[in-house]
Amino acid sequence: MRVACESQPVTGIADALEPFVDAGEVAGLVALVARGDDAEVTVLGDQAIGGSPMREDSMFRVASAGKPVTAAAALALVADGRLTLDQPVYDLLPELAQRRVLREPSVALDDTVPAVRPVTVRDLLRSTSGLGFSSDFTAPISAALFERLNQGPPRPQDFAPPDEWIARVGELPLIHQPGEGFTYNTAYDILTVLIARASGRSFDDYLAERILEPLGMLDTGFSFPPGEAARTTTAYRRADEGGLVVVDEPDGQFARPPVFASGAGGYVSTAADLLRFQRMLLAGGGDVLPGRWVAEMMTDQLSPAIRATDSVFLDGQSWGYGGGVDIEQREVWHVIGRYGWVGGTGTCAHVVPSDGSISILLTQTEVGGAGGALVLEAFWAATAAHHGHDH
Repeated sequence: MRVACESQPVTGIADALEPFVDAGEVAGLVALVARGDDAEVTVLGDQAIGGSPMREDSMFRVASAGKPVTAAAALALVADGRLTLDQPVYDLLPELAQRRVLREPSVALDDTVPAVRPVTVRDLLRSTSGLGFSSDFTAPISAALFERLNQGPPRPQDFAPPDEWIARVGELPLIHQPGEGFTYNTAYDILTVLIARASGRSFDDYLAERILEPLGMLDTGFSFPPGEAARTTTAYRRADEGGLVVVDEPDGQFARPPVFASGAGGYVSTAADLLRFQRMLLAGGGDVLPGRWVAEMMTDQLSPAIRATDSVFLDGQSWGYGGGVDIEQREVWHVIGRYGWVGGTGTCAHVVPSDGSISILLTQTEVGGAGGALVLEAFWAATAAHHGHDH
């Protein structure tokens, strides 16, 4: 991989993002834009407030921006004949047999009806399993997801071991009938357990052998590796009264391997590693995945009726496998056919298959809070202009 402009910020990208660093909205960032063999990197700010300067190879908690990697791991098992998309997940996850469904998303957890069909592998990949967050965060099921399953901002050391965790999932009802609505996040942690059982390996071992190592993604995993303290970042959130509050230090939640490697939001990675993954997608899978599965991964998998069940996570987008797919032009940064996703820790990674462009932004400040999305929006607007997507 050739990475150009290692020490020179990309004009336009830097102009759009420097004000957020100067104002203390983010401590630092790494932004990358690429097409073909060329990649240009902008590095701004510091790895921690008052700490060492941000580096091109700094390591970030990328959260849900890693979901496409989990999807690729599941599709690799499909390609290898060890899973099929329409098989019931209870074949390998008996804890999820005989599902019950909430009569309405907002009712008590014991107000249920029987599921009309099993949850399938396809349901997990396209987030239509009924397991996960709906648009109503005040519903009893949302509190159960936070408290019992550790769904929410990444806290890998607080997860239960995989077998215990999936047993807890089996105690909860579905929010909607399988295949009838979009629910976010939990399906990708269920995939973590499913992939491990289908492969006969731990999820992180299988992922490394089948996806990460073949792509040279040696800085991607579920904790900061030993001996790399000089590259680790501190995580922040925006305080309601202004300024940044520390969420996690380099010696905190990601300092050692977790008992549950979360495929929904537990990844650590770098801009260069995410670039390797995005280039694999644009190359049609290379030696990692057959092209038909890469194409399906980046294709809208939801009907209008399913999209209509969500008013929070999908905005001018639909969902493929592991990431969003832009299906309408709402703002300058919506590019029809663009595939990728955002991490709640302040990260995003997208590709546009029609022209081979790639955009990656890594910050260490959570998206939530007043103005939290403005950094991402400024980056997307700048990359749209850079790639010639502005309308």
